[in-house]
Amino acid sequence: MMNIVLLEPEMPANTGNIGRTCVATGTRLHLIGPLGFKLSEKAVKRAGLDYWDKLDVTVYSDYQDFLDRNPEALGKMYFATTKAHKVYSEVAYEADCYLMFGKESAGIPEEILVENEDHCVRIPMWGDIRSLNLSNSAAIVLYEALRQHGFEKMELNGHLHRLQWK
Repeated sequence: MMNIVLLEPEMPANTGNIGRTCVATGTRLHLIGPLGFKLSEKAVKRAGLDYWDKLDVTVYSDYQDFLDRNPEALGKMYFATTKAHKVYSEVAYEADCYLMFGKESAGIPEEILVENEDHCVRIPMWGDIRSLNLSNSAAIVLYEALRQHGFEKMELNGHLHRLQWK
């Protein structure tokens, strides 16, 4: 099972969107505090729609709490940052890897990045754009990791509601 890790997320709508993506992909969500909002906020629930109760989510007090409770994570964790040398599509992701994304205003602290340089990945962008939206970034990297594993256990065929495909 894939894992999305959000380090100190600040915007409830982004976390709600990412939670919905996690439910749609069978991915576990890890939220590392302090959070910039309460999980009970309407904006989280609204973005996650009616999927939030189906989400496999764990909340941690801080980064050390996350590492203590997930000792296997560090060797297979990838850190999404605009500062990385590698592009996200150049990495071979483990089927149970951890994809970390930092808070919207500052990203992942550089102290964490320099300790994990070989596992830092970035999404290419045009020009002087500072970064993509957090929920978009999470979806881009997650779907690449899932693609590499053949979208295991995911529905690959679309179905119309009222009509049939020819």
